Amino acid sequence: LSWVLQFAEKNPGLCRVMVGDALVLEHERLQQRVNLLFDKLESAFKQSLRDGGPQSDTPTVDAQVTASFLVAFMMGRMQRFARSGFKRLPSENLQASLARIL
Repeated sequence: LSWVLQFAEKNPGLCRVMVGDALVLEHERLQQRVNLLFDKLESAFKQSLRDGGPQSDTPTVDAQVTASFLVAFMMGRMQRFARSGFKRLPSENLQASLARIL
């Protein structure tokens, strides 16, 4: 999660593409590729959570919910970064935020 947010910080133009701000008049295929990127990130989070997460009665469901939440959180942080004119960094207080919500 943190490496994606750090990537967005270092590449504001690509961050705008990732959150859809720069895709208004772009080819639909580019939007599909961005969507695929986030789907793959969610799958990677889910796999990681299933492999190393705590054991529960519903490990697959728990991993899916947490992975979905992490991607939504990440997208929100990047959206805030783009809308603030690249002033509010996505990694700002990241560890404290994750500790509080997870």
